[in-house]
Amino acid sequence: MTTTASAAGTTRKIVMFAFDGAELLDVAGPLEAFATASALIGGPVPGYTVEIASERRGMIRSASGLTIEAVSDFGAVRGVDTLLIAGGASVVRACAQPRLVDMLKEQAGRARRVGSVCTGAMLLAEAGLLDGRRAVTHWNWCDRLARGYPAVRVERAPIYIADGHVWTSAGVTAGIDLALAMIEDDFGAPLALRVARELVMFLRRPGGQSQFGVDTGQPLSGRDETMRRLQALIIDQPDADLSVEALARHAAMSPRNFARVFKRETGSPPAEFVERARLAHARHLLENTGSTVGAVAASCGFRSADVMRRAFLRYLQANPTEYRERFAASGDARRAAAPPTFNHP
Repeated sequence: MTTTASAAGTTRKIVMFAFDGAELLDVAGPLEAFATASALIGGPVPGYTVEIASERRGMIRSASGLTIEAVSDFGAVRGVDTLLIAGGASVVRACAQPRLVDMLKEQAGRARRVGSVCTGAMLLAEAGLLDGRRAVTHWNWCDRLARGYPAVRVERAPIYIADGHVWTSAGVTAGIDLALAMIEDDFGAPLALRVARELVMFLRRPGGQSQFGVDTGQPLSGRDETMRRLQALIIDQPDADLSVEALARHAAMSPRNFARVFKRETGSPPAEFVERARLAHARHLLENTGSTVGAVAASCGFRSADVMRRAFLRYLQANPTEYRERFAASGDARRAAAPPTFNHP
C-alpha cells in the first residue's frame, strides 16, 4: 500500500461516470468520502479532486428523481487517476450502447485505477474489464453478472474486491467502503480512519466483508404447485423434519426425483433451500427477540447452535452473536416486528 509520505504533494483526480437512472448514493457517497479526505489533508495541494462525467455535460436525473450535474463529457475527460462507474437498474441501457462501452474501454486504459459501485460492475463487464478477474456487485445482481459474463469470477459475499487495478463493490452504501479502502491504499490507514469517523462509519464493517442481504431474492418460484407448496412448508415450519426423504414423502416422489424436480423449479438443491430458510428465520429471531442463540437454533431446526454458527459464517461471514450486535432492534421495535419472510436467489 502507498504511504502518506509517498503520496504527499499528489493530487488524484477521481471521476465518477453516471448516467440517467443512476443511484444517487452510488455517486454522492464515494465522492463525499474522497472530498472529505482531501479536506482533512489540507494544504495547498488537495489530495483529491472529484467530478462527475456523463455521455454529455449537463443534468442527469437519478433513479430517485433528483438531478445532479455532470460537469464533464466522458469522452473528453483527461488526467484521470481513478475512474468509477455508478450503478442503477438503468445500467442495462448503458450496456447496450456500443459507443459508450468503447469510451469506457478507452478511458479505463488511461486511468491508474478503475472501479464500480453496485451494478456499475455490469458496465465494466460489458467492456471486458472484468474478464478473468474476481468481482462483486449488488447481491441481487450477482447471478445476472455471472450468467451474462462467464469470464468474470463473481463472488457474492464481499463488500468490495480489489483485483489488480480493478475494484468492484457491492450495493449502494458499499461504494463508501470502496472509497475508504482506496483512500487507505493511497494515503494510509490513519487518514482512512479519520474519514470514516467524519462520516460516522466503520472503517471496516464488523463481521468481515459481507453483504448481509446476500441470501435474498424472490420468495416462491416455479410453476409446479407441489413444489411451491413444499417451499411454503419449509419457510413456515423451519423446525420440522425437512430432510430430502421427508420432503419427498410429502411430494409422493422418490427422493432422487424430488431433488431433481425441486432444483429445476427453484434453482436450489433442497438442502440449500432449507438452510437458507432456517437462516432467514434465525436472523429474524436474533434481530427481534431476546432468545438465546441456542434457543434460536432449536426453534429454526438447526441441529445445534454450532451448526447454526457455521451457517452464519458461511453465508454472512459473521457469527450469530456478531450479527445480533449489529442488527438487533430496540425493545419496542422487537415487540412490533413482523414475522420473518424468506427469500432465496
